[in-house]
Amino acid sequence: MRQTTRSFVTSAAGIGAILVGLVVIDPRVREQAVALASGKGPTGEFVSVGQRAQELGYVALQAVRDQSIEHAPLTLFALAALVLFVLMLRT
Repeated sequence: MRQTTRSFVTSAAGIGAILVGLVVIDPRVREQAVALASGKGPTGEFVSVGQRAQELGYVALQAVRDQSIEHAPLTLFALAALVLFVLMLRT
């Protein structure tokens, strides 16, 4: 149980770090995050928090795709590092 909790917290922290990095780098993600945090939508309509979070996730995925295309060598290096890290944890 303790290992599961630690793994969950580590995964959540990693996802949070990626989102914070995207908010700093990409203005589209920043706008969506501010709209989600402030409770104000860009259209002024009432939209549920779940829909706003889904929209933030979609914009974040677009930003990740755009950044990975622009920085392909760095993306490949990060992917290789992730694979090696996962293999290190399994042994």
